[in-house]
Amino acid sequence: MTHNHTFIETNGVRLHVVQAGADDAPLVILLHGFPEYWAMWEPMIQPLVEAGFRVWIPDQRGYNISDKPPKIQDYSLDVLADDLLGLLAAADVEKAILVAHDWGGGVAWWFANKFPQHVEKLIVINVPHHRALGKAFKSSWKQRFKSYYVLFFQLPLLPELVIGFANFFVLSNGMRFTATAGTFPRDKMQRYKTAWRQPNALKSMIHWYRAMRVKRSRLPYKTIQAPTLLLWGRQDAFFSQETAALSLDYCDAGRIRYIEGTHWVVDEHPEAVTAEIISFLNG
Repeated sequence: MTHNHTFIETNGVRLHVVQAGADDAPLVILLHGFPEYWAMWEPMIQPLVEAGFRVWIPDQRGYNISDKPPKIQDYSLDVLADDLLGLLAAADVEKAILVAHDWGGGVAWWFANKFPQHVEKLIVINVPHHRALGKAFKSSWKQRFKSYYVLFFQLPLLPELVIGFANFFVLSNGMRFTATAGTFPRDKMQRYKTAWRQPNALKSMIHWYRAMRVKRSRLPYKTIQAPTLLLWGRQDAFFSQETAALSLDYCDAGRIRYIEGTHWVVDEHPEAVTAEIISFLNG
């Protein structure tokens, strides 16, 4: 499947965006998480286009070859949501379908709460609604233990040194250790490392976590109004299943589909995940 690489100016930054499909088809925006980049979604491009959708996949700010602003506040959820708003404007659409994993899901949840008029449908993979995560973090030692790395990423300089050491040994092996065996073969991991080697990429990627301390706007809505599908790999090493169930409390029309996989279920079972997505969008 042929796809185009372009750069789009939005919210003061230039984002690398991969595009495919007809301009008049419904727009699906796929949002990666940490420490990913656009290519995690590559197996979905052809099936989504053949199903009648237009596909846009950005490298979000701070990642791969998109712009990397220097300040922590440049990566707050409000700023990241405004990046997405700019992509809709560039696509000349009022609404889009959002499909998101990990930190991309954090952006998608926030955007759907803040700008419900711009979300047709929402699909989030293995990341809970922010309020559900906050609730679980307060009440569950299990979730606090799973979130240990978030506290580490608040430190200055040390996280960049640790995860960049010895050709990204900690980061690459952390992904392999928390995924099903064989999910990240050598050639695939080399592509990730190429993205991580981009100038200032590691610092910018970690700034997403540091920006959790930045004051956020008060959201106008308490629940997600768009039809929502939460896809969840049951063996997630970073978020408890409890947070998935709690997320439905913040959706007007939400449901969960569990998949036998880990946090990296998109990489482990791309065909199954794609089938679930297309079924939800057509249903």
